[in-house]
Amino acid sequence: MKRAAIIGSGFGGLAAAIRLQARGIQTTIFEKNEQVGGHAYQLKKDGYTFDMGPSLITAPDIIERIFRLAGRRMEDYLDLIYLDPFYRIYFHDGSSLDYSADSQRMKEQMAHFHPRDGENYDRFMNLVRQLYDAVIVDGLGARPFDLNTLVQFLPKALRLNALLPTYTVVSRYFKDPRNRFAFSFHPLFIGGSPFRSPAVYLMIPYLEKIGGVWFSKGGMYSLVEAFRKVFQEIGGEIKTGAEVSQIVVRDGRARGVVANGELYEADAVVSNAHFAHTYSDLIAGEHRKKWSDRKVQKLAYGMSTFLLYIGVKKQYPQLRHHTLILSERYKELVRDIFDRKILADDFSMYLHVPTRTDPEMAPPGCESMYVLIPTPNLAAGIDWQQTARPFAEKILRFLEEEFGLEGLRENIEVLELFTPEDFRNRRNNYLGSAWGVEPKLTQTASFRPHNRSEDVERLYLVGASTHPGAGVPGVLLTAEATEKAILADLQLPAQIVQPEFQFA
Repeated sequence: MKRAAIIGSGFGGLAAAIRLQARGIQTTIFEKNEQVGGHAYQLKKDGYTFDMGPSLITAPDIIERIFRLAGRRMEDYLDLIYLDPFYRIYFHDGSSLDYSADSQRMKEQMAHFHPRDGENYDRFMNLVRQLYDAVIVDGLGARPFDLNTLVQFLPKALRLNALLPTYTVVSRYFKDPRNRFAFSFHPLFIGGSPFRSPAVYLMIPYLEKIGGVWFSKGGMYSLVEAFRKVFQEIGGEIKTGAEVSQIVVRDGRARGVVANGELYEADAVVSNAHFAHTYSDLIAGEHRKKWSDRKVQKLAYGMSTFLLYIGVKKQYPQLRHHTLILSERYKELVRDIFDRKILADDFSMYLHVPTRTDPEMAPPGCESMYVLIPTPNLAAGIDWQQTARPFAEKILRFLEEEFGLEGLRENIEVLELFTPEDFRNRRNNYLGSAWGVEPKLTQTASFRPHNRSEDVERLYLVGASTHPGAGVPGVLLTAEATEKAILADLQLPAQIVQPEFQFA
């Protein structure tokens, strides 16, 4: 039996592990923490439960494919709840928009901002449907994207303006700045700038419309636990407290990993660790012709975030499960984060309040929430040891005194902070970038780090920095693309080889 070693147990690592184990490859996950999850870790304190990273499920069919491959039914492991609206967006002028899949409701709200914008909604959705068809239906996101694939996709990409910046394309359809934001902000959810991420990422609004936005009862960590359970049920092995310190390379081929000083041999090594950490820290320089330290560092890395995990003994009905609260500035604030790399005086924020849907994630009558502020990565040189507490107080003061969450500060029972330095120190993320390699045009598709290593045979990548990119659906698709590469290289059939796996 062939053996695979997987470094890291985020969604990419877990999905790849299930896929390989179901194909008959004996697979072991190596996780440095005491629990699996990676960026999707969970925090529990004083009766409050917080998802620390990803907070929503889109494209549940992509998740379902993983369960089905293992001979399992998703509904036996997860209790998914459809969210309506998907998000509530509060603009700086006090107006708001409830973003949903309901075309008529969306048109009415958009027309209130600008009459022509409501009329153009269907035209815009027709465009993004074609982008969705290319990435999801035609499977471009689920297979390795080499130069030949790029050449084949290029005519369609040019016809659909998929290579233009996201905001540029959105602006051709909508005039009001509020509507432009509502359909261009999605690259921020995957660590990119709407002003230079290519419009191919506009497939995300259609993915949301067609597949919905969902919450899994118990939080996103319930999906982590479900994947873990399935993986172990089908014979996979997980080693926690086992940080990998080296990918062993001999004769140009990955031969295994070293964890806690012990060598574990493997026929294939898959890294779900941060791309820069994988190449610069785990592989000796002599084995890296393409991805030298200098080349790794020259890539553009996405933004980071500042996070507050707040347990408050009060509830705020004006918040939805997902709430965006925006500064007056959009483009210039994004430039501050990505280009100028400064911590601006103003900020926009995303609030995840799962107690709006699942009250059990906090004590009765209380609220569990996390607040995410986009920030520059550590290339900005901000001293977060000195900045974190004052910045957190500034955010809490804004939420209470300007946004209107009355009595917020005096009712806080839990307050935990997570800074860009924590992304570097606790997650091994280069420059504290929360998502990894920035999804700009010159770092998209075949220009991203490949699913199959360009330097080391039998070494593969999954996760936010490889094709097709970040976000839960994107990361799960990286596992599918990487699986195809491994099966081809190991000359294994693309079919389940354990007949004992049956639907539960």
